[in-house]
Amino acid sequence: MASTGTFAGAPLSEHEHSIQLRRAVIASTVGTAIEWYDFFLYGVVTATVFAKLYFPNEDPLAGTLSAFGIYAVGFVARPVGAAIFGHYGDRIGRKATLIATLMLMGVATFLVAFVPTYASIGIWGAIILTILRFIQGIGVGGEWGGSVLLSMEWARTTGHRGFIASWPQFGVPCGLFLANLAFLAFNAISGDQFLTWGWRIRSFSASSSSASASTSGSAFSRPRSSPSSSTRKRSSASRCGR
Repeated sequence: MASTGTFAGAPLSEHEHSIQLRRAVIASTVGTAIEWYDFFLYGVVTATVFAKLYFPNEDPLAGTLSAFGIYAVGFVARPVGAAIFGHYGDRIGRKATLIATLMLMGVATFLVAFVPTYASIGIWGAIILTILRFIQGIGVGGEWGGSVLLSMEWARTTGHRGFIASWPQFGVPCGLFLANLAFLAFNAISGDQFLTWGWRIRSFSASSSSASASTSGSAFSRPRSSPSSSTRKRSSASRCGR
């Protein structure tokens, strides 16, 4: 059965629906790539940087395991983010939650660059990293599920929904590739100063998340929500009026 898109209660024409579908897929895919770029940026420096700077008094193996323990916190937080932003995505729309998760991830990754090392504040550096990593996990967990739904709910037919929803998944390997590319670039730029300041610069690139969040929102600016979420809102309003 064909999916009927609506905007402000009026059905969209086939041409308008095609435009909105394209915008939704692009915004979702780009948003996912940016989100996972920020998420993987932490991973590529975990063993090479964080073990030495935040766990210097531990055995090298124990320090590396401790650094990866903080890295794992991001995966633990992902279901929390999915639950939070899935809940609000149904109520205020996928676009708003997509932008919110991108901003959340961008700010958390940006702040990682300013976390003092063990030499400055002791174990508190690792604690702050853990908190920021948890926030990153919430952001990526909320964005990933929301981006898939944003694309899927604009699909024309149920027969195409799987294909449409697969596009945001393409953003994950794109984010991994960009994170490794950024690591190699900043490592080459900073040279033997990478442990001192080079790894922090790559976190500054997270500001692109905020800018891209606005771009993604503008690209999908016309409808405030997807067809399915609009239908849910009208149904909820009808129930409240009874």
